[in-house]
Amino acid sequence: MFELPKEVERIMEIITNAGFDAYLVGGCIRDFLMGEKPKDFDVTTDATPEEIHRVFDSRGEVHLIDTGIKQGTVTAILNHVPVEVTTFRRESGYSDNRHPDQVTFSKSIEDDLARRDFTMNAIAYNPRGNGEFVDLYYGQVDIKNSLVKAVGDPDERFREDALRIMRALRFASQLDFEIDEATARAMKTLKDSLNNISRERIQKELEGILCGKAVERILRDYREIIEVIIPEITPMVGLDQCTPYHIYDVWEHTIRVVSGISPEPVLRLAALFHDIGKPSCFTKDEEGVGHFYGHPEVSTEIARGIMNRLKFDNHSKDKVLTLVRWHDLRPEPTERSLRRVLVKLGKENFDGWIQIKRADNRAQSHFVSDRQVVIDQLEEIGHRLIEREGVLSVKSLDISGRDLMNLGLKEGPSVGRILKLLLEDVMEQRISNSHDELINRAKKYLQ
Repeated sequence: MFELPKEVERIMEIITNAGFDAYLVGGCIRDFLMGEKPKDFDVTTDATPEEIHRVFDSRGEVHLIDTGIKQGTVTAILNHVPVEVTTFRRESGYSDNRHPDQVTFSKSIEDDLARRDFTMNAIAYNPRGNGEFVDLYYGQVDIKNSLVKAVGDPDERFREDALRIMRALRFASQLDFEIDEATARAMKTLKDSLNNISRERIQKELEGILCGKAVERILRDYREIIEVIIPEITPMVGLDQCTPYHIYDVWEHTIRVVSGISPEPVLRLAALFHDIGKPSCFTKDEEGVGHFYGHPEVSTEIARGIMNRLKFDNHSKDKVLTLVRWHDLRPEPTERSLRRVLVKLGKENFDGWIQIKRADNRAQSHFVSDRQVVIDQLEEIGHRLIEREGVLSVKSLDISGRDLMNLGLKEGPSVGRILKLLLEDVMEQRISNSHDELINRAKKYLQ
């Protein structure tokens, strides 16, 4: 027996008391069976949306929202707890590789489970009485064996909805599951159909993959699928860095950095992109040693193009690009050097920068393992500066771009450059953060 929130129990009770079937289904059952607390609850029923409205509207106890009425989904809300209630249905025709062309309501739980993506999500549970599982595809066995397996014919499942390919990778990464052999083969065969999926949906699944605990294995074993989404990684694969400081090729180094950093989307994206410009910057000197001059700048521009293409929001994009642009800075562990780093990064990005430095170093040769000590020193000094000194960004200055334009400077990039020079003056303690001193120093720059 599963311990359900009383609101979920009550919603199901109202449906069954009205003479309809009601099963918990999908991710909440998977979470229960894995000993996890479900984040949300889905109920499937033989009642149509119109019948659900009649059942609940007559009582006034539950608020209903038609969240997907054409697909048979109504969200029932009781005491601020939402439960998605969906009619049993069959689906047919997926001309866009994503959405069914036709949805037909059914009276059979078997029909509803047959349309689902993976066996672990195709388990229904009736909590009434002693409880009853409907598990036609042995999803409980696959959960026990830590296996992602398509329901029925995997080729058919992925032709119906290509996003399921990314969902399979996300589940495998987040749950640390293996992917069934036939399922994996179909995913790789049909990987190019991901080009038919909206970039926004791809973006969300990619973030889930990157933040999973098995991300290193997934990026390594299913690289050819990720390449459909981010073809810019292809030149990284097998590129020997030809330096004693690196024991892995660029791609293997990258996936180790990704897995070695906190599972936060911004940090893992920055790790994925930090060396993506290396292939186009690769040169060898006369002794055959590899160099990648300017690769942070090139990586930043490549990352910008990828994030624009995948429709990332501006806030995430700015943070990722800042970390990629400055990841290779190697300041001395002194306050003077760290002040300059903080001007470039902004204090809000400092901890992420430290994490990338640390993970980047750990994914290199043992010849540079002593840099971890320096990184620890940088972290300590940086935190001390942030705690002690309030001026760490242009916005903190007691002067604005409007003040500079009042002095005769034309609006444009020059305003930002002067403000950064003034910020550096304050952080180097050449002047104080007072309006008069900043104005006087600005006048000298303008001259």
